[in-house]
Amino acid sequence: MIKELISKYKRIRSEEYLERTYRAGYAFVGMGQHALSNLYPVLSYLGVPLRYICVTNSRKAKMIEEKFPGVKGVTSLDEILADEGVKGVFVAASPDAHFKIARKVLKSGKALFIEKPPCGTAAELEDLITYKGNARAGLQRRYCPAVDILRKRLKGEKALSYDLHYVTGAYPEGDPLVDLYIHPLDLVCFLFGKAEILSVRRVAGNDYVLMLDHGGVVGTLELSTGYSWEDARDSLSVRTDAGVYCLEQSEDLNFITRPSKLMGVPLEKLGASEPKEVSLAQRNTFSPVLAGNMVYSHGFYDELLSFVEDVEGRKSENLSDLPSLRNTFVLLEALRKA
Repeated sequence: MIKELISKYKRIRSEEYLERTYRAGYAFVGMGQHALSNLYPVLSYLGVPLRYICVTNSRKAKMIEEKFPGVKGVTSLDEILADEGVKGVFVAASPDAHFKIARKVLKSGKALFIEKPPCGTAAELEDLITYKGNARAGLQRRYCPAVDILRKRLKGEKALSYDLHYVTGAYPEGDPLVDLYIHPLDLVCFLFGKAEILSVRRVAGNDYVLMLDHGGVVGTLELSTGYSWEDARDSLSVRTDAGVYCLEQSEDLNFITRPSKLMGVPLEKLGASEPKEVSLAQRNTFSPVLAGNMVYSHGFYDELLSFVEDVEGRKSENLSDLPSLRNTFVLLEALRKA
């Protein structure tokens, strides 16, 4: 009996995967390391039918056709946009080219998934929003399972303050403010809303220490490229009226309950009460299943799945549409001016 139930469960699970098919045409612009490591594997797993991959030179375009049978390698975005069978376009090119590419895709009427940053300024963001197309940005932390749990828990509690550290090694290949720091800045805007800079200190080079006010929720942030890539840290601690949430590397979420008090006296000092820590999310590194993969725990899977489901006409929650990025870009520009 047990074996029959297990067999039935496995069959249902595999059939659910097979039933999720995609018939619209898709194209991908760009083939950098990020796309190859995090985006292409998800599209392959989902079975998303790519018709085109657009790159910068004809030699690479020819190599694409040898590597990906059935996919046409092109060097012209216009060729993709002229194909009425292409309904959705993924973009993960050079950040300084994103705005121009996004504008052309939205103007063509095709759905757009574009990696961060979709543009360079708040004014450019408003320009893209005017097209009112189906578009979303690749800010995958919004789709992390652990972040989703935290977001829902915060709706039922009063957030008071937070402490965030986003520290990496040197980043000479671009602008860390929009290429790297957009992730933590967008996350706090996503969780707590519009932010006002209370204070900011540029410590050295691209290192910032700042304090933000989200209308009652105050946060301190350390943003730095002065550490190490081998020991890069992305941590967020949120204090609420119920306790403290600790989010590490966007995938491990713990909650420590607020210690009890008697007539203002903390019971833990009397040895009568100890704070209780509960694990709310943790990546399983033992079982080789989807949920234990970093592309899943870091949100890449759900953000891409949400996009293609939307293109196919099936209901899907868009957590990163372009209008929702307004607070993030206002904060980025305020920080740059400060």
